[in-house]
Amino acid sequence: MASGTADKIVGTVKEAAGKLTGDRRTEAEGRTDRVKGDVKNATDNVSEAAKGVRDSLVGRPEDEPPPAA
Repeated sequence: MASGTADKIVGTVKEAAGKLTGDRRTEAEGRTDRVKGDVKNATDNVSEAAKGVRDSLVGRPEDEPPPAA
């Protein structure tokens, strides 16, 4: 599981627990964790897109061996 997804799940649980118990601090921590998860996922997506652009410019993925000569 991606770390961003884990943060989003933990945040959702914390936020719900905060709402249920009336603990505004826990609720706010949950919202913060969810946003942190969104940011991590967005960063991962940008990183993957950049790798795809790099690979298309180079012509082959980094882990693919060069063609036999």
